[in-house]
Amino acid sequence: MKILKFGGKSLANGEGLSKVIQIIAQKFFSNESIVVVVSARANATNELIDLLEKAQKGDNYEKDLESFKEYQQNEITENIFSEEFHQLEKLLEGVSLLRDYSARIKDQIVAVGELLSAKYLTHVLNEKKVKANFVDARQLIKTDAIFGNAQPLDIISKKNSIQFFNNQPEGVNIVTGFIASTVSNETTTLGRNGSNYTASLLANYLDAEEFQNYTHVDGIFTANPELVVNARKIEKLSFNEANELANFGANILHAKTIIPLVEKNIPLRILNTFNPDSHGTLITAEQTDEGIKSLSILNNVSLINLEGRGLLGKTGVDARIFRVMGDNNISVSIISQGSSERGIGIVVESDKASKALIELEKEFENDFYTKDVNGITVNDNIAVISIIGQDLSTFHKPYTALIKNKIVPILFNNTTTGRNISLVIHKGDLKRALNVIHGEIFGVSKKINIAVFGHGLVGGTLINQILNSASAIEKRKNIALNVFAIANSKKVLLNNNGLNNDWKTTIADNGSEYSVEDVVKYAREHHLENLIAIDNTASATFVENYSYLIENGFDLVSSNKIANTLSYSFYKTLRRTIEKNQKNYLYETNVGAGLPLIDTIKLLHLSGENITKIKGVFSGSLSYLFNTYSKENKNFSDVLQEAVDSGYTEPDPREDLCGNDVARKVLILARELDLQNEFDEIKIDNLIPEYLQTISQDEFFERIEEFNPIYQQIKEGQEPNHVLRYIGELSGDLQKEKGVLEVKLVSVSENSALGQLKGSDSLFEIYTESYGERPIVIQGAGAGASVTARGVFGDILRLAEKN
Repeated sequence: MKILKFGGKSLANGEGLSKVIQIIAQKFFSNESIVVVVSARANATNELIDLLEKAQKGDNYEKDLESFKEYQQNEITENIFSEEFHQLEKLLEGVSLLRDYSARIKDQIVAVGELLSAKYLTHVLNEKKVKANFVDARQLIKTDAIFGNAQPLDIISKKNSIQFFNNQPEGVNIVTGFIASTVSNETTTLGRNGSNYTASLLANYLDAEEFQNYTHVDGIFTANPELVVNARKIEKLSFNEANELANFGANILHAKTIIPLVEKNIPLRILNTFNPDSHGTLITAEQTDEGIKSLSILNNVSLINLEGRGLLGKTGVDARIFRVMGDNNISVSIISQGSSERGIGIVVESDKASKALIELEKEFENDFYTKDVNGITVNDNIAVISIIGQDLSTFHKPYTALIKNKIVPILFNNTTTGRNISLVIHKGDLKRALNVIHGEIFGVSKKINIAVFGHGLVGGTLINQILNSASAIEKRKNIALNVFAIANSKKVLLNNNGLNNDWKTTIADNGSEYSVEDVVKYAREHHLENLIAIDNTASATFVENYSYLIENGFDLVSSNKIANTLSYSFYKTLRRTIEKNQKNYLYETNVGAGLPLIDTIKLLHLSGENITKIKGVFSGSLSYLFNTYSKENKNFSDVLQEAVDSGYTEPDPREDLCGNDVARKVLILARELDLQNEFDEIKIDNLIPEYLQTISQDEFFERIEEFNPIYQQIKEGQEPNHVLRYIGELSGDLQKEKGVLEVKLVSVSENSALGQLKGSDSLFEIYTESYGERPIVIQGAGAGASVTARGVFGDILRLAEKN
């Protein structure tokens, strides 16, 4: 014999009910021996409680009662519920008159849900030629008189059940779950997960082959799939592991459901009514491999804090707290104690928190007067995440991931076995925390949520690179890149599930006005974890948002050089904010586009290497300009126009020719060496004649030929076999607070490393004490949207692997 139990969602009108009938019919016509236990259909129990509370307040409940009846009747024309509806009406009428009800009355009212469910299913099955019998569990299971959470009297209940089923009529027996009765036949209920408890008791009494628990999910998952999208189904669990899950809040299980099955070694299979092809999760006595099994949550809980300096060292405080809890039938799921200043935190069910607070205040009344107790408070805004199978040896990994995502646990504890750890967190962090921990410990794809600010040449290229590479990166690295925000200076496009390749059209047509605060708020409301903000703007205004983004959980990647070249005070303040919030700020493309320059200098400096000088061609635009002009017999104006037309320079080339861009790059490297130089201390050789610096862009291009005699003279004035290069140089005593920073046009031998540079490549020479006169040379493409975007992409992936 197998015991089948169907939950309320499975029995709801529509698809669920049809699936239940199909499952029972298939087993019936296959001659399987089954007993079916049912919960109340759909949301019936909650609706009955709502009716009860309205009646108690004297509110009009008639309309809601009629709606309840209509749903439960569900197009059945025969009057099969007259007895139950009549009893319900009488009970509600009495409560309405008295404005009060007892636990006994409440049990009688909520029991109606299961009675209607079992009668309804029996009637429908018989209509479909599946012989079925209605069984009222109150005839079988006898309990004590603790209404609302009655305990079965096993000897008499077992005797009743065996006697009934040994003489059972032909057909499928449909048994009411959740409800039972005292020996004097007063209706009781079995408390939380009562229908599952009914089924497991019957499985025990009848020595069932298997207990099949049909729900609305495919089994037990590594986390709640409604909260964690990539949660994975657990194929097999042991009873011990299932019991741990039940104790720590797994919704499908309850500890009391497991115990009757363990006694008889009866397998429990969790199945999905809506997916008959799934084999579900099988729970047996067989021990499975060790390791983390699942994340479970306690949501409807509160944290009670008792604090007092005067309690330090006093004995019996804990005993007093637990005596109060025991006397008032309040279960404590977690306790945490402080030492330096006496503090005790306990986690209780939310509906018991007020009672607990009142009774604790009574118990410690004298301690308030003596100032031994400072206060007792209740925090309802919490949730508990339990990591089943987690031990302390590897706990640092999920804990660090939480901190990086700005989720700071209020408290945590572990079991004496060291195999389970529970974290108390703010309720608003629950979904994000679950996803962060799950991604860290189960090795599924870690989701990285990206907001891109600026989608010009570099930004647009980067977005397309991410979207086109995301699938391959997820397969190769288990990192899921999710671009949830794309913004320009006026509009933003937001989608927590990720934007796709038509983003450019969509932002133009459907983008909305925004502030950076709106993007942060959106990420928080959608519980997005592992946040990275990308600054591909050239905006001095946007960098003012960096600290705000960092403080709200974003790491930063930037191709925008401005933040690193503002005042030294701003530079240091930003670093302190980054350190305080344990976030990262990567900007490899600030100097050298996609070349590994900044990382190399950081590593050398961190290792204690004394860098004595850095010089090189920092600008790909100016590299192209002077490499071409030095080698070819062309006017300077013609080469400059070619550079503009090829996209090597800014639309107004004076932004490159003025030298400020190179100067910023030199300053960035100086600050990587902990030098405190300011931008206005850099000696800059401006390549634009003064009289061409302030005119309009159009007029500038009309007068571009005025460059020719100036640079022809410079070119002809060089030594033989020399070429022109526009370089940045950092020198002086770099162990002091400030170095010497210069940006200048120089003439070098065409056989030197700088002289052999071609195209738009950049080249950097790093001189150190250890290497002497032989510099470390880094050379490669120093300009171009694709190269720069690829460099930004590299920073994103570095961060993704760190998070």
